[in-house]
Amino acid sequence: MDILQMIDRLEELLNESRPLPFTHNVIVDEDRMLDLIDQMRVSIPEEVKKSQQLMAQRDRLLAQAAEEAQRTVNIARDKSNELVERDQVVQAAYLQAEQIKAQARIDGDAIRSDADQYVLETLRNLEMELERSINQVRNGIRTLQDEKPKVEE
Repeated sequence: MDILQMIDRLEELLNESRPLPFTHNVIVDEDRMLDLIDQMRVSIPEEVKKSQQLMAQRDRLLAQAAEEAQRTVNIARDKSNELVERDQVVQAAYLQAEQIKAQARIDGDAIRSDADQYVLETLRNLEMELERSINQVRNGIRTLQDEKPKVEE
């Protein structure tokens, strides 16, 4: 029997008791009263134990919930930091890639300019060599033509 029912029975016993005239006192059935008190003595510790168990269980659940909430917050914080860090790494990588491309363009332009200069110099040298060779060929032809009339005479 639960404690509330026993309290109801106690109240019922009091209400059924005979009042003493000219006082606020009543005559109570002693056996019923003692029986009810004994039942309450037995029942109350059980009720207290149950409530203590419920409170302990509630405390455990609250501790688990708080631990789970903290774990979730930590995971979210770590994930957030990871995303921010990854975003910063990606931005840094893009920046570095742009710098590398710009430097590659500059280096490519310089190499192209140097190559053009080298080719121009080489072609000018070739032109001078060809002109010398042509002059030698022309001089050779002239010399042969000049000697030909002498041979014919």
